[in-house]
Amino acid sequence: MSKTILVVDDSASVRQVVNIALKGAGYTVLEAVDGRDALRQLNGQKIHLMISDVNMPNMDGITLVQETKKLAAYRFTPIIMLTTESQENKKLQGQAAGAKAWVVKPFQPAQMLAAVSKLILP
Repeated sequence: MSKTILVVDDSASVRQVVNIALKGAGYTVLEAVDGRDALRQLNGQKIHLMISDVNMPNMDGITLVQETKKLAAYRFTPIIMLTTESQENKKLQGQAAGAKAWVVKPFQPAQMLAAVSKLILP
């Protein structure tokens, strides 16, 4: 059974690139357009990992991480931030909220898949 990853980004093109890379590696992919959309999808189904942008309308990625960690079923779900933000203070905010990795755009799919494989056990 393949592992399920929720990709959260307001950019359709970024979601598409990530989706193609993950599906090519054998993962099942769900997509959300922002933090609110992602929280609506956290409805009890097993999500093995989340990949989220930081800067999005309606709910940003750091707030999404904080809200996800409040949900018992998803408290231990690893989250990778995939973002253009490279400032140390943003990384520290993400880490404090519970993000496990930080990948800066533009990214190589292999770089993202390496982070994913470290956080999802086979």
